Amino acid sequence: MNRILFFLSLILVSQASNAASLERFQSYLRTTQSARGDFEQKVYDKSGKLVQDSRGSFVLLRPNRFRWTYLKPPQVIVGDGERVWIHDADLNQVTVRRIARVLGSTPAALLAGASDVGEAFEMKELGEKEGLEWLEARPREKEAGFERMRLGLSTGGVEAMELVDHFGQTTVLRFSNVVRNPKIEPGTFRFSPPKGADVLGD
Repeated sequence: MNRILFFLSLILVSQASNAASLERFQSYLRTTQSARGDFEQKVYDKSGKLVQDSRGSFVLLRPNRFRWTYLKPPQVIVGDGERVWIHDADLNQVTVRRIARVLGSTPAALLAGASDVGEAFEMKELGEKEGLEWLEARPREKEAGFERMRLGLSTGGVEAMELVDHFGQTTVLRFSNVVRNPKIEPGTFRFSPPKGADVLGD
């Protein structure tokens, strides 16, 4: 799975009211402007085998500004509102793309609250499982980079996310230490390629 695509699905970390999953999600869109916290990300192939296990931290400011930091392998993904920058420290390589070209009917369009979610996604409440209320979102665009996404919500906010791509690969994310609506310095979302790095893209 394209890591930037999955990252863009992770702009949802919030606190929500005690209500059904869709109502909780709509409450997030109305009330959450910024967040910071930690994450654990696991990727499973179509047979259920764990193929990737990583963790790190994030900070976001809606709309479309974020910094996502993976500890191993070291990687930073920054959205500055206009472009998305991906820095792979091991390769000393930076990939940059315009946000308008990587959003559309993607998880980010759903979670950043930048569009009418009803127009871009089919939303369905899945009920309770493992102590969480689950909400499913399927993109209406056939060319979206994923098949479906599930959000696991509690009264405290979103605790889990699962993204299934067209190849049957599943990415599971768990959030922790989340702070909702903290004050964030604007410079957090500026990125300058390191000296000597190869820069690819827009």
